Amino acid sequence: MNYELISTAYAQAEQTTRRNAPMWPMLIAIFAVFYFFVIRPQKKKQQDTKSMLKAVTKGNRVITIGGICGTVVNVKKKKDIISDDDIIVLKVSDNTKIEMIRSSIAKVIQKEGETKKE
Repeated sequence: MNYELISTAYAQAEQTTRRNAPMWPMLIAIFAVFYFFVIRPQKKKQQDTKSMLKAVTKGNRVITIGGICGTVVNVKKKKDIISDDDIIVLKVSDNTKIEMIRSSIAKVIQKEGETKKE
């Protein structure tokens, strides 16, 4: 009788049971890493953007998502079928004013009353 085959078969069976260890700790670790490096920073950025948009008032210098720079002249409350967003009137040059939706503002460059930093 060949005892070498029995011992290797027994060893292989033992290894397969070790490989079938529970995957829960690994899945929890992957989710934790995903949460702290992806979900949490994204939520924080959304909150910062939301608070920045709420703080936009008359006199602020802003840049829109399309790259237009201008000064906020007026903020209108508008509720219609298309959007519940406020309408912002931007003064782009001396004789040019455009209306944009508040959510199209990408960045506030200068707040009202601040001096330009040079």
